[in-house]
Amino acid sequence: MRNAARMLSAWLVAVLVVGSVGTVAAQENGLALSYAEAQARFLDRSDAIDAANFAVRAAEARQESTRTLGRPEVDVEAQVLDFQKTLVLPLGSLEPVANAFGIADPLRFRIRRFVSRPIVTATMPIYAGGKMDAARTSAASRLAIEEANRNEASEQGLAQLANTYFGRQLASQALEIRQDVVAGIREHVSAARALEREQQIAPAQRLQAEAALEEALREAEKAGADLAAAEIALAGLLRAPAPVQPTTPLGVPDVPLPPLDEFLFAAMENHPGLNRLEANVKLAGAGVTAEKAALRPDVYALAQYNLDREDTLVTDPDFIFGVGVKYKIASGMGRRSAVSAARSTQDQAEAGVREAEVQIETGVRIAHAQALSARQRHALYGRTIAAADESLRVADLSFRELQGTSRDVTDAQLAAGRVRVEQARAAHEYLEALVSLLQVSGQVDRLPDFLPRPAQEQDQHDRD
Repeated sequence: MRNAARMLSAWLVAVLVVGSVGTVAAQENGLALSYAEAQARFLDRSDAIDAANFAVRAAEARQESTRTLGRPEVDVEAQVLDFQKTLVLPLGSLEPVANAFGIADPLRFRIRRFVSRPIVTATMPIYAGGKMDAARTSAASRLAIEEANRNEASEQGLAQLANTYFGRQLASQALEIRQDVVAGIREHVSAARALEREQQIAPAQRLQAEAALEEALREAEKAGADLAAAEIALAGLLRAPAPVQPTTPLGVPDVPLPPLDEFLFAAMENHPGLNRLEANVKLAGAGVTAEKAALRPDVYALAQYNLDREDTLVTDPDFIFGVGVKYKIASGMGRRSAVSAARSTQDQAEAGVREAEVQIETGVRIAHAQALSARQRHALYGRTIAAADESLRVADLSFRELQGTSRDVTDAQLAAGRVRVEQARAAHEYLEALVSLLQVSGQVDRLPDFLPRPAQEQDQHDRD
C-alpha cells in the first residue's frame, strides 16, 4: 500500500512538473499583452465587429442616397417601332365635289413605317405629402440602429475578452498557489519521514502527510489543466498564433469605485440597447408620417423632349412642360387603418424604451452593489490570509517540537492555500461585476481605466 501511494505521488509530481514546464515555456514564447493592448488587438481582429461595421457602412450608403430626394429624375428612353396608322377623314360639305371626281366619302389613309422614338423625360416632385421626409428619417434611424448593433457587438465582445483575459489570470494564480501548497506539504512530508526514522512519530502521521500531498497534487494538476484551457480560449479570442501572456494583474486597485450616479447617467446616454430602441421610436414615427402621406396628393413637374422630331409618330409632341397632380381616391387596403397600425407600432416602441430604462437602471444598481461587495470581500480575505499563515507557522512549529500532529500541519497548509485561492476568486468576482457594470452603462471600452497597472508600467511609475 505504501509503495502504491509513493508511485501515485511520483506520477502526479511528474504530471505537474511537465505541465508547469509547458506553461513557463508558453509564457516565454508567447505574446505578452497588457489588457489595453489585448483590447486594441481584439477590436482590430474581431470578425463579429467587422460584420457589424459592414452593416453600418451599408446603412450609411442608404442614408446618403436619400440626400438627393426631391431632385429631378431624368430618364432617357429609345424605342424602335413598326408603326401603322389609319386615318378616316369625313368630307362633309365637300362630298358632292369629291363624288364628281370619283372620290369616296370618307377619305381613308393608312401609314406604315419603322420609326425611332428617342425621348428624354424629367420629373421633379413638388409636394409629396411628407414621403421624402419620412424616407430621410427612416434611413437615419436605420443607420442609428446599425450603429447601436455595432456598439452592442463591441460591448459584448469586450466583456467576453475581459472575462477570458482575467479568467486566465485567475487560473494562473490558482496554479501558483497550488504549487506553493505542494512544495510546503512536500517539505512537511520530508520532515515527517525524518521524525519517523527517529521513531519520534508513528507511521500513521507520515501516511497522513503523504495522503495530504497527493490531495494537493491533484488540486495542482486540475489547476494546470484549467490554465491550459484558459490559455487556449484567450489565444483564440485574440486570433493569436501562440499563447498570450497577460501582463495586467488580477487584483482590486486601491482607487475607489466611482459613485453610482455616474454609471446611471452613462447608462442612459451610452447603452446600445437603449439607443437602438430610441432609434426604433424614430423609425416608427417615420412610418406614421409615410402612412399619413398616402392620404395626401402628389404634385410634380414634368418635362419631355423628343430628340428626333422628323422620324416620329404623328401624335408625338416635340416637347412637353407641365405640372401634374396625382391623388389616390380608393385603395385595396384601408389607408386610415394603416395609419392607426403605424401609430400603435410607435407606441409599442416608446413603451419598450421606458421598460428598457427601468431594466438598465436596475442592472446598474445591482452590478454596482456586487462590485462593492467583492471589493470588501477581497479586503477581508487579506486579514484571513494573515491568520491562516500564522496558524500554519504555529502548527509546523508544534509538530517539529512533537507538540502537534501531522494533520494539524497539512490542514493548516491546505487552508492557507484555499484562502489565497478564495481571495483571487474575490478579485475575479470584482472584475466580473465591474465588467457587468461597465457593460450595462455602455462603456466596457473604459475598463483599462479601472484596472491595476501592468507590472512593467508599475515598476516605471515607482521609479519615477
